[in-house]
Amino acid sequence: MAATTTVKVPHLGGIDVGYKLSGDKYDSLKPTCVLMNSMCTTVSLYDSQFSNSELTAAMNLLAIEPLGHGSTSCSVENFTYWDSAIMALQVMDALKIEKAFMLGTSQGGWIVTRVAVLAPERILGLVLLGTSLDYESEDSRSKGCWNPGPILQPFVDGWTSTSETPDFLVDDVWCGLVGSVGFGAEVQQETMEFWKTTLKDIYRGDEGRMKVRMAVINLVSRDGLLMRLGSIKAPVYWLQGSEDSVYGTQVPLEQIKLFANSKETKFTVVPGGAHYLNASSPTKVDAALLELVAKYK
Repeated sequence: MAATTTVKVPHLGGIDVGYKLSGDKYDSLKPTCVLMNSMCTTVSLYDSQFSNSELTAAMNLLAIEPLGHGSTSCSVENFTYWDSAIMALQVMDALKIEKAFMLGTSQGGWIVTRVAVLAPERILGLVLLGTSLDYESEDSRSKGCWNPGPILQPFVDGWTSTSETPDFLVDDVWCGLVGSVGFGAEVQQETMEFWKTTLKDIYRGDEGRMKVRMAVINLVSRDGLLMRLGSIKAPVYWLQGSEDSVYGTQVPLEQIKLFANSKETKFTVVPGGAHYLNASSPTKVDAALLELVAKYK
């Protein structure tokens, strides 16, 4: 399901941002970790983390749904990952959170890294999961990363319309793709059904069609961040699943070395881990987050 709580922020003329906060309130005595979810998922991607009492005792968890996702909505049809990064900073402002750690899964990794580029003084540390900070370049594809353009272009074309589409409903093929690519070969049918129901609830009608269309356009057409990583000084813990079918492990291992000015970098391959690593391997991810926060809070 999508977030049940929203907050209004001013970017793009006004965005209603879906979010979930552990304990339903901000505890200023504890550090905070902002969580950004993967493609077409919601705050529910982090159910395992919100259910971990050790995590929620040690820190506030704030999951934010990016533009094009969950309960987040605005009147502007076109937006980018940079807009979601600015939006996340404004959510922190609205909740009076001055500084935070950030964790991002897949596209969430692209967003939290952009936040750290835009506001390095506010980010205490990054946890990157199942991601790549390049665009879908020829170099990354030659090293085992996927080539999403040919796969995703037909969906974008099918979701393009010059007239309103009140009867639009995202189809089972897209729902199955999100589940199988993200959660891996061992995904349970219950998980697939949960996300199928969630996606069909969010991506319906004209607004839903435009949201999912722009979410996918952002994925395919995004800019790379490799030349910007040297400006990030916060520590970076990067975990990649050995069974990540989207980005593998070679490219992330190369890219973490580009955080040349970070206080600390740490790269871990998680055996058996899938692309949405926080869901497939929550114990490993939660331990890494606890370690980072304990060391740098």
